[in-house]
Amino acid sequence: MPLHPLVTAVQAWAQAHRRGLAWGFSLGLTGLAATAFGLAPLAPSATDLPQRMVTQTLLPAVNLGDQLEALSDVPLELYRSDTTRKQDTAETLLGRLGVNDAQAAAFIRQDRQARKLLEGRAQKMVRAKADASGRLIELVARYPAEQRNLADTHFLRLTLKRVDDAWVTDLETVELQSRVQLGSGTIRSSLFAATDEAQMPDAIASQMAEIFSGDIDFHRELKRGDSFSVVYESLTADGEPINWNQAAGRVLAAEFINNGRVHQAVWFKDAQRGSYYDFSGKSKRRAFLASPMEFSRVTSGFAMRFHPIHQRVMAHTGVDYGAPVGTPTRSVADGTVEFAGWQGGYGNTVIVRHGGDKTTLYAHLSRIDVRRGERVQQGQRIGAVGATGTATGPHLHFEFRVSGRHVDPLKAARNAAPIPLAEPSRGAFMAQAQVLRTKLDVAATLVGDSGRGD
Repeated sequence: MPLHPLVTAVQAWAQAHRRGLAWGFSLGLTGLAATAFGLAPLAPSATDLPQRMVTQTLLPAVNLGDQLEALSDVPLELYRSDTTRKQDTAETLLGRLGVNDAQAAAFIRQDRQARKLLEGRAQKMVRAKADASGRLIELVARYPAEQRNLADTHFLRLTLKRVDDAWVTDLETVELQSRVQLGSGTIRSSLFAATDEAQMPDAIASQMAEIFSGDIDFHRELKRGDSFSVVYESLTADGEPINWNQAAGRVLAAEFINNGRVHQAVWFKDAQRGSYYDFSGKSKRRAFLASPMEFSRVTSGFAMRFHPIHQRVMAHTGVDYGAPVGTPTRSVADGTVEFAGWQGGYGNTVIVRHGGDKTTLYAHLSRIDVRRGERVQQGQRIGAVGATGTATGPHLHFEFRVSGRHVDPLKAARNAAPIPLAEPSRGAFMAQAQVLRTKLDVAATLVGDSGRGD
């Protein structure tokens, strides 16, 4: 359709004057902006505007009644953990676990495998699952492996499970898992009190005392204000920290400041054996270990003392280590068994000759694991702690003799020659030491917050 003549005329005029129209349009906008700028302050404040509350009911996508009804159909399961006690019966143990189940208690008493829960050593870690009425659904116990060669690396898992209203038991040997922990502390009274305050296992304190025994006499030279930091393994059974010391984790790196002097150690294992070194690679391990036991407490040192049996002051020509019956006893150095048997007041005794004129004696043993003439290596088990012979209680009496003369075992160990790091292993050692040095620096900052996982 043809346009109206007037519209055609306006279009022609606008085309001829388009530049002028653009300028005029821009000026118009500027004027509007200026007007808006001038008027803005005259607008009312938002706080002065009338306000009103709007309430609206929101309905859930799913009916709450239906949800609650569905939840009520889900069976309630209750979990509780505890440890076994020496005088426990099936009823007392289940009672502490919140279980009220006569059938389960009867099964534990009667089944040969289930009875292991209450037999042997106490402190088994137990976890029970029960329903809302207290009826036992499942019980899992974890405790040290019975095989001597697995005690440090594995644990036993005993499971009792209800299947179709009947009980099924399962006993497994499972490998312990480890995680790295960091900790530090300050000596106020004793090393064990300091590690307790830092929430670290006693076994870690024992290991530190052994590692630095060539540098520090922990029986006589420990000072109030001494401090330590440590990187160590914490062993777990199915993710739960264990509470039996036989399977304690290893110290990986440690620093001990005694009377202002800094002593450091890092664990490294080459193709032959593992040992501790300082961060330059100098061995902390010497030809003689300072102690014939890995984890122990000195109860009587090499000095004059009041004899508990003879009731008079006498020279104590050895070192006594307090420990439970059955605690492993090891040879402090390579050598040959010179004597293994009963020796008067010493009871069950082992004497090892270490070449030349040096011998060591291990007395009051509950058992002897070597024979006369047998070659033994440093750290090899030769027996177990006992109370045989003239002994007031379970402990190990240890002596070090040179040409038949008694010497202080701690001093003899400190003066023994160190065992050097094999040169081909130095590169691997330095790489591992650098990583542990960093962790140890972090551990030193954790005073008051020890035992942290890494």
